[in-house]
Amino acid sequence: MRRIAPLGLRTRLIAAFLLVAAISAVTTAALTYQQARNAILKQTQDTAISTLRDQVEQQEFRLPLDQQEVQRIVIELGKRGKPHPWIIFGEYGSVRVSTNPGTPTSSVITDDLREKVRRNDYTAFQRVEDQRGNPWLTVGVPALIEHNGSTESTGAVFYASVPLSTEKQTVEAMVDAAKQGAVPGLAIAIVPALLAARSVLRPVRDMRRAAQRLGRGRLDTRIEVRGADELAGLARTFNETARALEQSVRELQDAEVRARRFASDVSHELRTPLAGMLAVTEVLDEDSERLDADTAKALRLVSAETGKLAVLVEDLMEISRFDARAAELNLDDVDVAEAVRKTLERRHWVDDRIVTELPDRVRARLDPRRFDVVLANLVGNALRHGGAPVCVTVRTAPGEHGTRLLIDVADSGPGIAPEVLPHIFDRFFKADAARTRSASSGLGLAITLENVRLHGGTLLAANGPAGGAVFTLDMPLEAHA
Repeated sequence: MRRIAPLGLRTRLIAAFLLVAAISAVTTAALTYQQARNAILKQTQDTAISTLRDQVEQQEFRLPLDQQEVQRIVIELGKRGKPHPWIIFGEYGSVRVSTNPGTPTSSVITDDLREKVRRNDYTAFQRVEDQRGNPWLTVGVPALIEHNGSTESTGAVFYASVPLSTEKQTVEAMVDAAKQGAVPGLAIAIVPALLAARSVLRPVRDMRRAAQRLGRGRLDTRIEVRGADELAGLARTFNETARALEQSVRELQDAEVRARRFASDVSHELRTPLAGMLAVTEVLDEDSERLDADTAKALRLVSAETGKLAVLVEDLMEISRFDARAAELNLDDVDVAEAVRKTLERRHWVDDRIVTELPDRVRARLDPRRFDVVLANLVGNALRHGGAPVCVTVRTAPGEHGTRLLIDVADSGPGIAPEVLPHIFDRFFKADAARTRSASSGLGLAITLENVRLHGGTLLAANGPAGGAVFTLDMPLEAHA
């Protein structure tokens, strides 16, 4: 099923405003209708009841009553109907008469109304509908006489049936007027709804644009604060947060610049004395055979540690150039297979520890020196931390922006632990925390990744399906400086 797109904030605000306006209008109309209807019906009802009761009380009754006497009283009562002309019915024993000849009884006079009047001897009324659905008010009044200081029933009961068609039309007219006024009222309510939505959405839009600028690095972004409501408080909070973030980022940038400058300065300062130390240790290494065993051992240790320190200094200087964005590409057109062979020959990796799959006639435009560093670091890392044989495979594949150069370096070791994979290219990261000393500087893979990125490529680390770590280099055949 297709997912329905969520409504925007403006639409929801206008809908909520109109919903509240509609509920208010309907509630007000319903209450007004109820009160007006009750008032109209009560006025008609009270007038009819009081008029019929007064007219019956004014009549003189000579008991026993015959049909002619009851008919006379009914006709006389029928002449005084209020507020509308009514139909009078008289009942006395078995006598049934009315102001309408031929219809001595009526269906709107219910047995329940008769029972109430006869049992209690007081005036009762009902609002009923006839078979056609027309509303009627039926009032029943018993005829009473004074006898020996008390009131006694004559047994005669007179009923008045008052049509409520006029009141029904009045009520229906009120309903129609409410319906006709509801639509224009809701249409008019759209105007304040739009104004309210605009007043709410304007600061929200300003905040969205400010957040977008902040996300793009414009840390000096601020929002103009208007008013003193909740949205103004939110804008002030945003400005305070942006100000604190700008200050924190500036402090971090300053600290990063100082750290880079320190690493660069230290590396430069160490480079000259290290060059002298390496020259001295090389001379001493040549004479180590004529020294005693302990002195020769100490000399070899100093020579090895000096070499490690020299490698670390060179790696730090290289990293500092990447951090300062001072690293550049010196591109040349090279044969990839020949470049791989030269890298392996320079480091004497030409024995059975290395297996290569190098197709001919694969040429790429890249920086030979940096490509040599990348391949040497990957193969050296595989030999040190993985296991022989190490397989180097060169291949090409079509890409979105042209042909890509793919180089896989796979070892035969135990592979990379899952918890280590996310940090494999981090600087100074050690897979084995207990191994505090190693032959490498801990920057090899980080420098390798930076060199690959400089060529516009990517470097991925994973575990092969048969075990062992696999590093995949993916870069364009035509790098751009």
